[in-house]
Amino acid sequence: MSSLYPQVKRAIDVVCGGLGALLLPVLYVPLAIAIKLDSPGPVMFRQNRVGQHGRLFEVLKFRTMHTDAASYAAKPLTNHDDRITRVGRWLRRTSLDEWPQFINVLRGEMSMVGPRPEQPFLVERYQTWQRRRLAVKPGLTGWWQVNGRPQPMADHIDYDIYYVEHGSLQLDMTILVRTIGAVISGRGAI
Repeated sequence: MSSLYPQVKRAIDVVCGGLGALLLPVLYVPLAIAIKLDSPGPVMFRQNRVGQHGRLFEVLKFRTMHTDAASYAAKPLTNHDDRITRVGRWLRRTSLDEWPQFINVLRGEMSMVGPRPEQPFLVERYQTWQRRRLAVKPGLTGWWQVNGRPQPMADHIDYDIYYVEHGSLQLDMTILVRTIGAVISGRGAI
């Protein structure tokens, strides 16, 4: 790993996070209207997630679930999830629900690339080897998202460990480019 990699990675995070945060107000109004018309409740979803070195932080998302859905729960094994609203399905398919996380990136809680931030109740169940995924900041996208996205997260921590062990600017750029294709195609999204 290059000695400049952490500084370059953070510079990319600040530039991309800043651009994403600048566009957030443009997206917010139409998405807020759609979310409110589809189901009652707040527009934004905030939840504690586990970040680098096990630190908790509040992840930001556009709300995609009904307000009576369990705060922390494992994803159903089937493709149909009654907890998700109609607009929420579209937001997830287009990955627009994740857009507010550009603010998390700008704050330094997340990075553009890294393992997705996990829910605390799942991290509590980690075996020692699985905790290695917490060595880096969680990301908006990661090696798992461009390789095995349809699988349940708990089944493929190996992708995250691979990223932790092989993180580089080249790997980050590969993941970012492949993410654009995955988002455009909707591959693996709910």
